[in-house]
Amino acid sequence: MKRAPEVFFLPAGGEQRLCLFHAPVGTPRSCVLYLHPFAEEMNKSRRMAALACRALADAGHAVLQIDLRGCGDSSADFGDATWPDWQADVQLALRWLDSRHPGMPLWLWGLRAGALLAAGDWGRPVNFLLWQPMPSGKLALQQFLRLKLAAEMAGGGGKGLMEQMKAQLAAGEAVEVAGYRVHPALASGLEAARLTPAGPAGRVVWIEVSAQAGDTLKPASLQALRAWQEAGWTVGSQVVEGPSFWATTEIELAPALISATVEAL
Repeated sequence: MKRAPEVFFLPAGGEQRLCLFHAPVGTPRSCVLYLHPFAEEMNKSRRMAALACRALADAGHAVLQIDLRGCGDSSADFGDATWPDWQADVQLALRWLDSRHPGMPLWLWGLRAGALLAAGDWGRPVNFLLWQPMPSGKLALQQFLRLKLAAEMAGGGGKGLMEQMKAQLAAGEAVEVAGYRVHPALASGLEAARLTPAGPAGRVVWIEVSAQAGDTLKPASLQALRAWQEAGWTVGSQVVEGPSFWATTEIELAPALISATVEAL
């Protein structure tokens, strides 16, 4: 019988963050912190993340999910969240894992823009599990802003809209895209984020999905991985067959991604 995750709220400076903890049976092999992707991609990915968390727990890993500030059932509105807020949430979650299972090997697991949030120097040795990572935060922000551009162009508008949105953000004004109000300090933090090695060298597991069987990593991904290898990290990468579940209209699953993840860790 599957064990239900432990659901609780972590206090966060007068607010609270929703967390789900998937405990293994016995002493864990490692602790894993899942960092969800940006905006609507988080909702599209919830089912895949839940299944992967359960699979990792069954394989002996202690897995913590956290809804970042303004996301899911955590405090504040999405439009109030900033990149430093989310970095503080990562530290909050890491401290909780330290208190629950001190001294365990630690993995930061990020999906899409969550990988950009994960990659950093957290003041301790960490390993990285990266699902369909975005090598550049600038690219991630542009892709998100294009959602509004596409919607406006479908209605016959959109001329000069990208420049207008960037000017608003640069002036310290929020922009609204696909129903999400984006704080300028969230946009600037995301735009500045880079998927580059930092902190003590450990392990990196980089897994992408493709609708085509036998597909290989794109040149941008290979270039990013070379930088990790040159910095002394032990790198493993692969492409598995599956849908782009974070962006599909209906909720879809990529079972091969879960299997590859459990095997890699």
